[in-house]
Amino acid sequence: MLTTLRIKNLALVSDLTLELQPGCNVVTGETGAGKSIIIGALNLVLGQRADRTLIRSGSDSCSVEAVFDVKKLRAPLKSFLDENGLEPCDDNQLVLKRTFTSAGTNRQFVNGSATTLNVLASIGEWLVDMHGPHDHQSLLHPAKQLAILDAFGGLEKEREAFGELVLRRSELEREKSVLVVDEKTYAQQLDLLRFQVKEIEGARLKADEEEQLLLEHNRASNAAKLLQLSQAALDVLSESEGSLLTQAGAVGRTLQELQRVDAGAAALTELHEQGVSVLRDLQAELSRYADKVDVDPARLAEMDERLNLIHSLKRKYGVTLAEVIAFGAEAKEKLQSLESRDAELARINGALAKLDAELLKVGKKLSAERKKVIPQLAKAVAKQLADLGFKQSRFDVELTSAGWGEATDELAREDARPTRSGLDTIEFQFAPNPGEPAKPLRAIASSGEMARVMLALKTVLAAEDEIPVLVFDEVDANVGGETANAVGEKMKQIAAKRQVLCITHLPQVAAPADAHYVVTKQVKDGRTISEIELLDKKSRVTELARMLGGQSDAARKHAEALLR
Repeated sequence: MLTTLRIKNLALVSDLTLELQPGCNVVTGETGAGKSIIIGALNLVLGQRADRTLIRSGSDSCSVEAVFDVKKLRAPLKSFLDENGLEPCDDNQLVLKRTFTSAGTNRQFVNGSATTLNVLASIGEWLVDMHGPHDHQSLLHPAKQLAILDAFGGLEKEREAFGELVLRRSELEREKSVLVVDEKTYAQQLDLLRFQVKEIEGARLKADEEEQLLLEHNRASNAAKLLQLSQAALDVLSESEGSLLTQAGAVGRTLQELQRVDAGAAALTELHEQGVSVLRDLQAELSRYADKVDVDPARLAEMDERLNLIHSLKRKYGVTLAEVIAFGAEAKEKLQSLESRDAELARINGALAKLDAELLKVGKKLSAERKKVIPQLAKAVAKQLADLGFKQSRFDVELTSAGWGEATDELAREDARPTRSGLDTIEFQFAPNPGEPAKPLRAIASSGEMARVMLALKTVLAAEDEIPVLVFDEVDANVGGETANAVGEKMKQIAAKRQVLCITHLPQVAAPADAHYVVTKQVKDGRTISEIELLDKKSRVTELARMLGGQSDAARKHAEALLR
């Protein structure tokens, strides 16, 4: 559920915080007070396009922040956050934030982590379903309608089983497409793969050899210099007339004389002996190092050639030797598959034929179950529509099954390719008046009719719908009287299963709500601002009386009766 919505510097709002309640929340207020700003703010934080003209005059930026309690959310939010590098929810609280500036800069955050607008919009689709006179709700799309039908009939497992078969078929088709090419392309692919495999295998690469080779190459290419330097060090150390070891010998003899005169100088002699020992160790190591330095032009040329080969292979096949080796292994596997193309094609075609038969069997069974569910759904929706003023309307579901699997023409089979949802497409049909033909729901022109059909569907499907927050923006347009009472009752029914946020002008719709907010316009310091307030019982009577036409005793008594 949506627990908090905070809006800063959007249109007439300076800084507004809306704390929402579970169940049904209604928002009322005079026309132009700013009720639509709440809908606009929600749309923004759920990933819709930002309009810079909405930034409050005198401000450079605006922001909207929404906090959702996602404890009962069915969507795979946790894995989605992990996959997109976003922070997890703390204590089941999901925090969405959107900011944009007059310069056109957009920034969006999920739990404090910066993200893209597409990611924000994807999360928004799981959280909120918006219903308004001019919105294209998810219920209008045939794919969503099919999902609703399956949810109503409890057919999700059958649908999922069909979807798994379709995924397996797609994988087999992908394997087949690699093999089914014309002879010229086939020959070219074979030649290329054979060359790649031969070149990589012929190099006999080791994943860790480049580093060692570079070290050895550096030593070999500087061999003359290394030999010169090590010999110069040996000369200074022991081989020249005034070498360090020669001078150290003279120092040693002097210290021995010193010790004979003063026995207390023995420590000096010991230190001298230690120093001479270190110098002799250094001399021995330098001699061994110089012996290992090999000035071999042939070996250097050999290493140059090897390094050039490695660099050439890396340019073609991968950034590292490990990647080059992996590329070679994959190319070898593809080559073996192509070389045994006929056998592979026979295997794949056999698997496809078997899978197609299974798809047709499962798909027909799913279609048959859907046909059984359709009358039940139509009857349930028609009952709700009757409560909403459509006493003689007709609601139906048109189901069309693809002829896939039975067509003999290959092109016809491709055109009727099954989707993961089955072999069927459906269209919700509605005729508001007797004697009129039913039309697709998306073709309904009247916003009032559309809103009530949506409300009827939502009432029927409240238990199955996975979206936790439903927003109704003036869905009571063009209704009144007993129909208005029914709309209020439907809102209450839906709110028993989902959180509802409803913006309304009708007191009959506002009265049954669990929480009632009123939006007002105020002038402060010469600026107009919109404010929102949660009403207590007494204030609700006053607001409902206003909506009924005034603050007369009759209006207030009517308001009290509505609340009772």
